[in-house]
Amino acid sequence: MPQEWPSAALPAGSRVVVVRDPSGDGPWREEFLGTIDGMGAPEPVEHPRARAGELAYWVAFDEPQYDGDGDGPYRKALIWDRYLRPGP
Repeated sequence: MPQEWPSAALPAGSRVVVVRDPSGDGPWREEFLGTIDGMGAPEPVEHPRARAGELAYWVAFDEPQYDGDGDGPYRKALIWDRYLRPGP
């Protein structure tokens, strides 16, 4: 797991809201709060639909969550930054 934190990335400990994809169902059933986890540095998303420079963050959830397919509950996941916004 990478440990070098990118300079432009959200820092570990940042509060975030995990949001749903406005163009479809998922990737999570609902919006919820979490914290950027320091267990591993954000890493580039290597996927054909990723945006240039998009990062994925380990996010620890305030409460266990189910994904859009109903799998879970999860307490932490690697989440693309397009599904994160600064939290309260």
